[in-house]
Amino acid sequence: MGLFDRLRRRRRSGVLRGASSQDSDHLRDWAAQRQGVEAYIEPRTTVTETTVVLIAHDGEWTRRRVDSPDAAHRFARGLGMPCYEVSKVGYPQRMRDYQARQRVLRDRERRRELD
Repeated sequence: MGLFDRLRRRRRSGVLRGASSQDSDHLRDWAAQRQGVEAYIEPRTTVTETTVVLIAHDGEWTRRRVDSPDAAHRFARGLGMPCYEVSKVGYPQRMRDYQARQRVLRDRERRRELD
């Protein structure tokens, strides 16, 4: 057994957390409080399980784990929202714009705290 075999086995044995009912509750509550919400599915990676990002009309977003891409599609369909795969369509510009606005606000707040 090689050095990296031991590390690989540990990672598969539980470091990655799957989706929980708390994740779906959060997504459902978040979507109910916002307008124009769309779902974007992020594929599983070596570091994280499949996730879904919900993005509101103004670019505000939240991310949580889901059991599978099919589960994300079912979730979105159940709430009547469009669902896209990030690997095919990318993230919408409004999400990047929202992040930029938040960065400006955080920087202003930090400067105000230093003064």
